[in-house]
Amino acid sequence: MAKATVKVYASPGCVLLTFDWADGENHPDFLGFAIERNPGYSKNGAAEFLFNKLDFVPPKDQAAKPKTSDKAPFQKFNWWDGGINPADLGKVFQYTIIPVIGTGPDDLKLQHNAAAVAKVTIPQVEENNISTYFNRAVVSAQSFLKLKTAALDKQMTWLANGLQNAVPDVLQESDAFDCAIYHLSDELWILPAFQAFAGRGAITYFDKGKDTKSAAAIDVLQESNNNISSHKRDKIRSLMHDKFIVSYQDGKEAAVLMGSTNFTPEAQTVQANLLHIIKSPRLAELYAQRAHRLSANPTTKDIAASAGWQDVSDVTGSKIRVFFLPEPGTDRDFLNTVSEAVKHAKSSVLFCMFTASDEELMDAIFAQGDSKDHLIYGLLNAIDDPDRPTKKGDKRKLPPIATTIYHRSHEKPDTLPYSAFGIDAPKGWLPELRTIDTSPYDVSIKPSKASKKTKTPPPIHVHHKFIVIDGDTETPIIYTGSPNFSKNSENANDENVLEIKGNVALAHIYVAEFLRLYNHYRARAIWARTHDGTGKSAKASSDETDILVLKKTRDEWVKGAFHKGTKEFLSRTRGL
Repeated sequence: MAKATVKVYASPGCVLLTFDWADGENHPDFLGFAIERNPGYSKNGAAEFLFNKLDFVPPKDQAAKPKTSDKAPFQKFNWWDGGINPADLGKVFQYTIIPVIGTGPDDLKLQHNAAAVAKVTIPQVEENNISTYFNRAVVSAQSFLKLKTAALDKQMTWLANGLQNAVPDVLQESDAFDCAIYHLSDELWILPAFQAFAGRGAITYFDKGKDTKSAAAIDVLQESNNNISSHKRDKIRSLMHDKFIVSYQDGKEAAVLMGSTNFTPEAQTVQANLLHIIKSPRLAELYAQRAHRLSANPTTKDIAASAGWQDVSDVTGSKIRVFFLPEPGTDRDFLNTVSEAVKHAKSSVLFCMFTASDEELMDAIFAQGDSKDHLIYGLLNAIDDPDRPTKKGDKRKLPPIATTIYHRSHEKPDTLPYSAFGIDAPKGWLPELRTIDTSPYDVSIKPSKASKKTKTPPPIHVHHKFIVIDGDTETPIIYTGSPNFSKNSENANDENVLEIKGNVALAHIYVAEFLRLYNHYRARAIWARTHDGTGKSAKASSDETDILVLKKTRDEWVKGAFHKGTKEFLSRTRGL
């Protein structure tokens, strides 16, 4: 009997395991995998099997306890362990992947002789001068159920998953700072960190037209901290969309905080986001120059004149370039660079972003998705139906690529939208609506408005802006920052983005965190397409065809994974 194989992608917040059992092709009763973790989750550290919320029967209610995977095997070729806590950083965990054969819940045989074993060291938040913070941002995750009745700040802390520490961390290590921020309103973690700061600080904030979200926080800072100056940014064609802080130590540029996260309570918790702190005097110098220019409130034309890639060579293990947008007129050096990198991908492309509107870039990604040698996975905040009219009955104004994205999400579902479990959520899952209302910690929202609960999903839930090329290889490329890979971000917004090449460990963090979200929302997307608005199946079906019910034969869940030439086969054998 052939041994199973396993490949690991580790982040400070989760461990993604991708595995295979080639012998599964010879076993029609192959029902998936049991995964044992050592140490387990209990205080005594005894080995435990990972839990599976799915069972061989439909979920009954939220109170039902998940089963261990030796009783409810994972019918996938990858799974993630989200039970990684801050105290686990730097620890070594052993995972044992065991194929399971049988005919159903009363007939499960674990194939211990075919098991694969992987030992994993959980990475620290800071590795090789790059700190990485991804939040959890999933209310309907089974792990969140235990916090359903907890205090709001405890719920938010679990969702933030350490991301809430990024701004306080960088300020604590600074004796001065420069900041450029699109929205500032969080008074749980970020505003107090600014108020407590004793050194010199400068904040350039976006405030234009009706978008005055940062104004209340700026007023608080002006009243409470005379060492922090504020600079309004409004002479930009569209948005100042930056989110960065330059850290100074001993009067010199030392580090940069950057990423997709606005300084608001929802951005740190219910929106999927990330931040980096990169200790690089050269990068900090470039960001400091940018911060000083923005504080003078230049016009779009003036700020765009200096756009271009700038090299950073003082971060060990990474080849980094930074690009500050906008570019002049209709120039697209940034988007062309990303598109060309996608076209030259050797293995895979992962993209996670709020929106996708650049036709050339998306065409390049989808061309790789149609290649027999490449894998693509995409997660967007929403995918618009181009044929659905507006509430007034008018034709919707969408970019040309919107039609391609919409149809691909149905015909070749490698590109998914965030799909909320509403009040019609399946049994056993919390609705991903405003179960978490962060407005009590938003200084820009008046208490009278904060008390009014809304029953619709937040308009933005997937807020990431990153593309990872060949993240499963030794030559990965990461694009990450504030822009949405759109025309506006290219030519009308203040933005910043990094190109990071060669950092395998960082690429693994991105892959792990991406697939955690992708797999979570993939199940929702499939469920939503097969159920009506009440949660009932849209067509007559048995338990065996329900997406949330485990199958009792191999061919019901494996599909094309053992058929050479299919994407499922490529994913299974490549470990992605």
